[in-house]
Parts: sequence; C-alpha cells; structure tokens
Amino acid sequence: MLLTLPEYLKIIDASGGPVTTNGGVTCDYVSLKNVKRAWIVLNFTQAVGHATGVDPKRATAVDGTGAAALGTAVPWWLNEDTATLDALTRQTDAVTGDVAATIKKKMMVFQIDPATLGDYDVLGCDIDDSSQATNFVSVNYFLEMRYSSDLPPSAITD
Repeated sequence: MLLTLPEYLKIIDASGGPVTTNGGVTCDYVSLKNVKRAWIVLNFTQAVGHATGVDPKRATAVDGTGAAALGTAVPWWLNEDTATLDALTRQTDAVTGDVAATIKKKMMVFQIDPATLGDYDVLGCDIDDSSQATNFVSVNYFLEMRYSSDLPPSAITD
C-alpha cells in the first residue's frame, strides 16, 4: 500500500503561518513520544539582510516547560536563495543555524532524532530577533510517526 504524505508524516504549523522575525519568534512545542524522526523546516523571506539565527529547543512538556538548547549536534541543511536554486546543502552538524545577511528567500531544515534529546521528549525552536519588521519566517514540523496511520496520535498534547 502506498502512503500519502499526510499518512507518512504528521505536518504541524509551528509558527502560525508567516510571522515577522522582528522581536524574535518562539515556535510551538510538540511531543515526540510517538515519533521516530522529526524535521524542523523554516522558510525565510528577508526584505532586509540579517544573519538570523535558529535555535532548536528540547523541553519536558508541550507548554515549553524546561526548555533548553539541544545537547547533541544534529544534521541540518540550508538553501540561501530558493528563488534560483532548489537544492538544500548539508551543513556541519550543529545545535543552531544561521542564515546569511542577504536579501533573499531561504530554507533551512533541521533533522532531529528523538533518542538524542536525553530526558526530554518535546521539540520546539526559537528564531532570533532580526529587528526588521519586513523579514518573515514560516515554520513547520514534519514528524515521522512510529506507526503509519491516516489519523496519528496528537503531537500538540503531552
């Protein structure tokens, strides 16, 4: 049986759609209790160049309780100009990532193995303050569930 994307990956809007990075962004947290692997996918639209940083976080509850930086470097990919290139370039494993201070549309992807989070079982991320009201980001989590289903268990509750 062939699975469709929503049957294979649970997709969650982590930022509430495109939001300005002016003032920074705290994304929603999701439970990884039933997750085999997770990806944080960020799409930036930068009208003003800024080296905006992204900090994936781990926590102990979906309300962000005990939020902390990742304790283990993870794989991540970057495309600094999605208007002219459709390829993501693998970066050196890290616990954070930054986009260049250029005026472009960009994509960043972090891959998280829940087993690397230690005693934490919740994932979130913060985007640094760009101090630019015309710079935007949209963030989605893609969760590979342990068991495929057309109605997987909720990830937004503990």
